[in-house]
Amino acid sequence: MPHEHVSYLELLARGAATEAYDRPVLLARASGAGPEALAELEEAKQLALRVRAELEGRRRREAELSALFATAHDLAGLRDLDAVLRAIVQRARSLLGTEVAYLSLNDPAAGDTYMRVTEGSVSARFQQVRLGMGEGLGGLVAQTARPYVTEDYFEDPRFQHTRTIDAAVRDEGLVAILGVPLSIGSQVIGVLFAADRRARVFEREQVALLGSFAAHAAVAIDTANLLAETRTALAELERANGIIREHSAVIERASEVHDRLSELVLRGGGVHDVADAVSEVLGGTVEFTETEAGPARRADGHAVRDGDDWVAAVSAGGETLGALVLHGQPELDPVDQRTLERAALVTSLLLLARRSAGEAEQRVRGELLDDLLDAPDRDRRLLRERAARLRTDSEAPHVVLAARIDRADGDPDGDAGRRESADRQRLWSAASHLAATRHGLASARDGGTVLLLPLGPGESAADLARQTARNLGGTLREPVTVGASAPVRTLLDRPDQVAVAYEEARRCLDVLVLLHRSGQGAAAEDLGFLGLLLADGRDIDGFVDRTVGQVVGYDRRRGTDLVRTLEAYFASGMSPARTKDELHVHVNTVAQRLERVGRLLGPDWQSPARALEIQLALRLHAMSAAVTGR
Repeated sequence: MPHEHVSYLELLARGAATEAYDRPVLLARASGAGPEALAELEEAKQLALRVRAELEGRRRREAELSALFATAHDLAGLRDLDAVLRAIVQRARSLLGTEVAYLSLNDPAAGDTYMRVTEGSVSARFQQVRLGMGEGLGGLVAQTARPYVTEDYFEDPRFQHTRTIDAAVRDEGLVAILGVPLSIGSQVIGVLFAADRRARVFEREQVALLGSFAAHAAVAIDTANLLAETRTALAELERANGIIREHSAVIERASEVHDRLSELVLRGGGVHDVADAVSEVLGGTVEFTETEAGPARRADGHAVRDGDDWVAAVSAGGETLGALVLHGQPELDPVDQRTLERAALVTSLLLLARRSAGEAEQRVRGELLDDLLDAPDRDRRLLRERAARLRTDSEAPHVVLAARIDRADGDPDGDAGRRESADRQRLWSAASHLAATRHGLASARDGGTVLLLPLGPGESAADLARQTARNLGGTLREPVTVGASAPVRTLLDRPDQVAVAYEEARRCLDVLVLLHRSGQGAAAEDLGFLGLLLADGRDIDGFVDRTVGQVVGYDRRRGTDLVRTLEAYFASGMSPARTKDELHVHVNTVAQRLERVGRLLGPDWQSPARALEIQLALRLHAMSAAVTGR
């Protein structure tokens, strides 16, 4: 074998650069080799270069395949989708030796493809660009499911150029771009790109290499998505199992409370026993309240949240009897809410049962009051025994009260009779309950209700009337007007006084309505001179004392002349100048006396209504003084 051939083998063996293969020819020419020898060397050189190119290609393909398998192995070990996508882009850039690599995913809902991950990108606009199907190189790849390559993007007419996409590509400075589809079966899920910022020819082998890598990448993406869906499904299953376990525990508690409530009803338990049982089951504190149920009253029987508490209305037949309030459990699941609602229902049944027993007693109380009003000549001993059985103190002073619901509006449905009947029933029920709690009597009469209630210590008839109006109005949530009689001191010694007192209470009630004071309570003493006319006993001294008693008492204690000054003032048409002439004093003296009167009687003493009452009281005082000589 010639020496020069050995030289080419050595060059091949040590992987010399292409320039080194010219050296044997140059040395032979320098040593004076002939044309035949030089031609033979040139042929050997070309053969060696072909062998070198083949070896180089095989080494490159071996390296690419090795890198491809290594990448596929690495992708198979990834479980997080973001990590998979980043690894795909990084390996693509490394395999093809490009400056930039990026990946877009299709958005079926929007009908376009969007940039998902980039490697080597420096433009924020480019990283956020979206491509419609068929727009730009990437949109074309996503639409056709075929790889596309361009040596110079802006000079390539095969793509649909848009202002947005071109601006993003120009902002990134890309020139040569290769894009291959990411496909799962026949479905394209995105595009994998490799790009350079200079003109470059992507060889067929590089296109095939990126395509093979994209196939592995698509499988890795699909696997990551499936794993994510599986993890989500498992998490949802775990949550569902937890909910089932919680519901099972709640249902057991509900069953327990149902058994306990049934037992309570059977053994005659009370409302507070129900509250205690539910408190123990729900883990909070349940209490029964007779006050307004608030939002629960409008919740159609459902338990509702009220701040940090839960409230379930206790109602029957449209009437709110109270509420069960759960404290200490701001979060309550639906089954526990139902438990609270069931307890409210049981409570309403217990209250109705108690009410039925109470109504029997109320009827007896009503019958006794009817006898006092209609048949006062009955045997007093029997009346006293009946009163004692009802725990009514017949020796205490009592007040007769007439109560009525007065509606300001008419009946738009034209069913006034039925509505008035329902109002009378509700009023009688509430009044009977009030009478039972105060050891009094109540009966339905004359379209309203009459009550006979004992006076409390330091309580006046007017106080009792106002309190009764508030109590009944609050219970019924309707304005209830109450008129009261003067106190009846001897209830059973003279039973006929009850009927007389009832007529006085009715007159007081009618006057309140005429004075547009519906929904209030008052006695004759509250109505000034009208009360004097209404009262059966004509308590003149009481009227005078209530109206000008402070002025009379001041004159008596201080020796002043305020009463005479008032008489002169009214006689002079309320003119201080004429008053001072009548009294023969200085006008300043009149002003000082009137100022003192104002402090004693109140700032409104000269108002027309008060002035009329004061003048009447002064006349009655003068008449009384003349009669008694005082």
